[in-house]
This record gives sequence, C-alpha cells and structure tokens, in this order.
Amino acid sequence: MGATCIPNNPKRVVTISRYTLSHALTLGVKPIGSTSHNSPKELTATYLSDEAYLRNLTEGIKSLGGPYTPNLEKILLLNPDLILSWEPAQSIYPLLSQISPTVVAPWKGWQDWKESFNFVAETLGKKEAAQQAWNHYHQRIEKLKIVLGDQYKDKKFSVALINLNGMIMTYAKNSFLGSIFDDLELQRPEAQNVDTPSGAINNISEERLEEIDGDILFVMTLNDKSKKSFEKLQQKPLWKILKAVQQGQVYLVDDGWTWIGSNLLAADAVIDDLYKYLVKTP
Repeated sequence: MGATCIPNNPKRVVTISRYTLSHALTLGVKPIGSTSHNSPKELTATYLSDEAYLRNLTEGIKSLGGPYTPNLEKILLLNPDLILSWEPAQSIYPLLSQISPTVVAPWKGWQDWKESFNFVAETLGKKEAAQQAWNHYHQRIEKLKIVLGDQYKDKKFSVALINLNGMIMTYAKNSFLGSIFDDLELQRPEAQNVDTPSGAINNISEERLEEIDGDILFVMTLNDKSKKSFEKLQQKPLWKILKAVQQGQVYLVDDGWTWIGSNLLAADAVIDDLYKYLVKTP
C-alpha cells in the first residue's frame, strides 16, 4: 500500500467493517455507505440494527455487502471521496484505491480497538471530537468507580460468549471488555487476566469451564443458536458446580453484540449495563 492523499473534511465517506463505521459515527461523521458485519443484507436487516447503540444511527446508510468482500460496484456508484477500510480486508486495497482514496485502519483483533479509533479520528481530522469522546468515556468510568465503591474490590469478574457456532469463548485482559474492566479496576479470573494475540480465548470445552468461573459471570449470546447452546450448557453438571452459578451471580447479557462492539459507542452501552447489573438500589 502506497501513500494516500486524504481529502480535508471528507463529506462522502464509505466504511468497510462495523468498527470503522462505529468509529466514524462516534466522531459525528455519518458514512454514506458501509458494509455489514458478515452479510450482504441491508444494514437494517443485519445485527447492526439489533445493537441498541447503533439502531438509530445507521438509518439511511447504504449497505455495501460484507466486510471482507464488499460490493465494489455499489461503492463506485456512491462516488465516495474517502474509503475507510480495515486491516483484514487489505487484500482488496488495490481495488478500493482505484475508486477513491483509501486508508486501512489497524485491526488484528479486539485489542486494537483504541488504536483503531484514534487512527480513524486522525484520518478524518477529528482529533478534538476524539478527545471529547475519550473524556466522556473516562468521566463515566470514574463516576461508576465511585458508585461501586469497595463492594466489589475482592470479587473477580468473568465474561463468557456463546458464539454463532455455539462454542464457548472468553476475553483476555487486552480485549475490549478486558480494558473496560481494567479501567474500572475490577479483577478478572486468573485464566482471563492475560494478554493474547487477538484479545480472545477461544474454544473453551465443557471440561475447561472453570476458566469462565468467577464471583460474577456475564454470559453473552448472539443469536437463537447461541441462546439454545447456552440453555443446553446450563443443564451440564460441570456448569452447575461453578461458583458464580451456585451463588446466583450469573447475568445473561441482553445484547451480546454490544459487549464485543469494540468502540466507544459500545463502551457507553456496556457501562449502562454495568450500572444495571452491579449498582444495587433499595
């Protein structure tokens, strides 16, 4: 990839991936078109519209297919003045760059969400908006820390995702969720308090369920298949002996996609959820 001449204050931005889409929206830039997560369907028919924090923000954005093989003809017809792509799709950079100036945001995994946001902010010339967004995030983190006080200082917080294939996975310290818990100074189980290349810990078998145990366990599902897989998991003997299960401290997250959103809009929604689950009111 060679040097790209980026236009000042681009007006017709296309985003490739929900990450660059969400970053742009955070900065007050509404793309004219974007890919969905992994489907060529319209944005309103994909899980993007199922994420509450994005539901009202994607209206009017043209769907451009999936994030790895977007519809180049549709992109061409939109006549963008800037394309915000992402690292996993860099193989199509030569094709995208023939349509319009194209930049590739870093993305090797969930651990790159902060770097990716700052890159998009710099590309769009939105450093001030980015600073405001970070200030908002850190203010909310500090306020929640004050509200929680010391009541959870000795507790370990675990997260588990039942993915689209029904497999169990969790997220490491350097993931999106891991960084939020770290910023809140909430402890993680030893098996999750590590850094991994992608920020994820995949393919946890039933025999390794202790790796998702903790004093408090948040379980995320993504679709009907993952919900059914979780229902089956709850019947397993190894599930029933988990500490969090026995203490009644398992919380099913309503919107699992949000909790792996890896952007500041999603972070805001996760903080809202943590208030709901953790702040006990009389």
